[in-house]
Amino acid sequence: MEKQVILNATQLELTLKRLSHELIETHGNFENTILIGLQPRGIHVATRLKIILETILGRAVQAGNLDITFHRDDFRRRETPLLPSITNIDFSIENKRIILIDDVLFTGRTIRAGLDALLTFGRPSQVQLLTLIDRRLSRDLPIQADYIGKKVDTLSTERVAVEWQDMEGQDQVLLFSKAANETAQR
Repeated sequence: MEKQVILNATQLELTLKRLSHELIETHGNFENTILIGLQPRGIHVATRLKIILETILGRAVQAGNLDITFHRDDFRRRETPLLPSITNIDFSIENKRIILIDDVLFTGRTIRAGLDALLTFGRPSQVQLLTLIDRRLSRDLPIQADYIGKKVDTLSTERVAVEWQDMEGQDQVLLFSKAANETAQR
């Protein structure tokens, strides 16, 4: 597999800061807005955004983590059972503006599951979607992000991975694709 860096550490940090400023333009001081990161990888984006927003705003920003395991449409179709993650929403989302956050938007199925899971906690006044990477050409469902870090055109055989300093040892976004000779052998 060949790998290509889509965003290095500096570019990733700048992208997160730009997204934070876009959110502030729309949501002001965040007094009625909540960040919700989708488990497992969207929580890292949400955590970084929360830190940046709190630094800029000088106040706490409400955030939570949402597990979508039991709302996935492939939950019972896998050979090995999915293990649920932790949901941490210890506040009301009723009539709040929610920013649902994931690292990579691909087919849209994860976001659909996230919306289903979110609505079990109440009825927000609005839900917007923020994604760090938008893989534009692979949607199965009519879902689009309101806030996008970077748009990337990929093949279905390629994979996008967001890596974090505290998890993988380096902040970066990578594109993995099969080498030309690997593809020719198929």
